[in-house]
Amino acid sequence: MKLNHIALVRLSALGDIVNATIVLQFIRQKYPNIKIDWICEEVFAPLLTEHPFIHQVHTINLKKLKKEKNFSGVVQTVKRLRALPKYDLIIDMQGLLKSAVVSRIIGKNIHGYDKDSARESLASLFYASTSNIPYELSVIKRNVALINDALDLQISDEMIDTKEPTLPAYERPFFTQERYAVFVIGASWASKIYPKEKVAEVCNSLTCKTYIVWGSEQEKADAEFVAQHSENAQLTPKLDLKELCALISHASLVIGNDTGPTHMAWAYNVPSITLFGPTNERMIYPTTTNVAIHSDSKVDISHIDKNDFSIKDIDPIAVANKAKELLKW
Repeated sequence: MKLNHIALVRLSALGDIVNATIVLQFIRQKYPNIKIDWICEEVFAPLLTEHPFIHQVHTINLKKLKKEKNFSGVVQTVKRLRALPKYDLIIDMQGLLKSAVVSRIIGKNIHGYDKDSARESLASLFYASTSNIPYELSVIKRNVALINDALDLQISDEMIDTKEPTLPAYERPFFTQERYAVFVIGASWASKIYPKEKVAEVCNSLTCKTYIVWGSEQEKADAEFVAQHSENAQLTPKLDLKELCALISHASLVIGNDTGPTHMAWAYNVPSITLFGPTNERMIYPTTTNVAIHSDSKVDISHIDKNDFSIKDIDPIAVANKAKELLKW
């Protein structure tokens, strides 16, 4: 297959984009001169703009346009998408109706998930070719399998296990100590959040400085609670995406809920513990140093129960013991 210029469509969310970047290094290994563009929501662009394997990032603001019911903005967005280069191939890595429509506006030669494996089956109607990849499969393996099928890359599990960091490198943040852990206390749903009282217990059990990452005022308040109840815990300043990447990439360990910043640890080959309640290990790629601790809930990943607050039942002693094992100092 002769390819000079392709586009990857993965609009959101943060964790999903982080997990999708694994494919970039493997595409460039087989096609060293290829240009790879990425289409995403504007808020996530800083994560990708300095990536060495991405030629250009193109952004849209679908959430904002929908919220404001901005019809003229939609028209302008469609015009901008139609003006993008004529790609040899467009790969919709999201499998939603909105990402399929965006892909189809850009061009016709689109590859994506088939109706049985896309998150929204109608999306498959917009593709020129499709892959059947079980939805229950790990999100990392789904991303890899889709690219394998689209570009005939033959990425193996061993290649994933020995990957290079999938996100750009940044200098250590100015405020960090020589060695530190990070605790990610936020998440997109309340039921995915480990209680702040138990976060404080974990931090008290560790012997290193633990920076508490926050992104909203509620998360800041929770982080302040943790810092007040643990001498080892310290709030970070308000971080942008690049600063967050820098903090995660230089950490000795990341502990957190099933959310984007926690997934960054695996992307940077940093040891991590992901805490699960209503979701499960499908959302990560478990390794010897990237592990999951989950509640006793039986999770149906196709029908997630957002009212499952069982994450609160995870024993902080179990989290702390695993953290000490991974820290090795």
